[in-house]
Amino acid sequence: MSNIGAVRIYVSFSNYRQAMKYRNISITLRLTVLFACVSTTVLLVLGLLIGDTVESHFVEQDMELMTGKLHLVAHLLEKMQNPAELDALPNLLSDSLVGHHGLSMLVLDPGNRTLFTTNDAQFPLAVLNRTSIRKNPIPETWQQTTSAGVQPLRGIAALLPSGVPGMPPLLVAVAVDISHHDHFMASFRKTLWVFVSAAAAIVSFLGWTMVRHGLAPLKAIRQGAAKVTAHRLNYRLSLESIPVELAELAEALNNMLARLEESFQRLKDFSSDLAHELRTPVSNLMTQTQVALAHARNNDEYREILASNVEEYERLARMIGDMLFLAQAENGMIVLNREPVDLTNEIGDLFDFFDALAEEKHLKLSLLGQGEVVGDKLMLRRALANLLSNAIRHSPVGGRIQASLSKTGDTTMIMIKNEGEAIPTEHLPHIFDRFYRTDPSRHRNGEGAGLGLSITRSIICAHGGEINVQSTVEGTYFEVRLK
Repeated sequence: MSNIGAVRIYVSFSNYRQAMKYRNISITLRLTVLFACVSTTVLLVLGLLIGDTVESHFVEQDMELMTGKLHLVAHLLEKMQNPAELDALPNLLSDSLVGHHGLSMLVLDPGNRTLFTTNDAQFPLAVLNRTSIRKNPIPETWQQTTSAGVQPLRGIAALLPSGVPGMPPLLVAVAVDISHHDHFMASFRKTLWVFVSAAAAIVSFLGWTMVRHGLAPLKAIRQGAAKVTAHRLNYRLSLESIPVELAELAEALNNMLARLEESFQRLKDFSSDLAHELRTPVSNLMTQTQVALAHARNNDEYREILASNVEEYERLARMIGDMLFLAQAENGMIVLNREPVDLTNEIGDLFDFFDALAEEKHLKLSLLGQGEVVGDKLMLRRALANLLSNAIRHSPVGGRIQASLSKTGDTTMIMIKNEGEAIPTEHLPHIFDRFYRTDPSRHRNGEGAGLGLSITRSIICAHGGEINVQSTVEGTYFEVRLK
């Protein structure tokens, strides 16, 4: 393997491992970290805004002081009408600066000669540049070295005219010591960051507490789901105490539990019915075999016993095949072969097939109407055969079985009626259940395993149709609707 391939595999494995680590992080921790990051960011931004506001306030104070001194100098210069009077300017300015220890001033004539300066005035060239001086000066900040150490300053400069006729403006620069402001801002920022850090920690803890409280319903759902077992599928989550955001999840879980309960019950009934139905033929086979082995018999007797056993085997084979078909139908595994099916011909062929049985009971078979659908021909024939077989079985001697076809819009309706005894009302909802018989006395009269109607319903449903049954004193009607 090349080095590049090895590196790619290592990187992919590292990314996968990091993704798995992230997946293992709890929702509580994720939300707490997210809440802490958002709140800390907000506090930091707020702190920066407060710091900038305080700094701007100090700048405004300094500008107010310095512009006031510039106005004072401008007023003094306006009163001076000749160059001789300018000699008195230093004394006047010295008197005006009494009490302003942190204030520095520099006055330059048009030839950049110093007319007045304080002892500690050190202005940078950026402030004294005449070409860059504006009507509304912008303060400059710099540092100067003194015997006491480094001193931060903020200053401005202006060109002020004098009262001397024809004399160009004088350059006046004013600066103020901002050491006190810097110390205050440093202390302020330190206090602010300590407060922000403490607030972030407190907010994180409060966020963690609120998230745990907010996710308490999830814990309740987990505890409730842990109680669900194969013997306790009737448990349902209470939707009254579930927040709106989790209501859909809780409802989906309840629906899932309902489906599981229904599936388990159906599986339980299926197993019970299957065991019950298989017990009799297996018991018959065992009994007959044990009797046959109890005494010596001739070939004819053994042949008769084997023939009887073959009948039971065939019954078992049909039952197993039918149960497999129902299992596939209930799990949506039936594959339909779609083709046009002429229902008139199919029912006519089935009449011919059941003609011998109908003659034994002197039954009259009739067909009205015509119909054609698109579906699986063999399956539909099996469903119709089950309905006709059921009608023949329950019709009285000399009765009549009527099949009718009709079409309404895109729906084709098949109705099969027999004149047998009315089915009690309490049995109608279960008529299509597996192994269900309305008369238990018919359990072993060779009438099959009780799966015919269940198979019929599965075939009809697989075709997207529906089947219903009605029973009155006039007879029993099976109605099939197909599209």
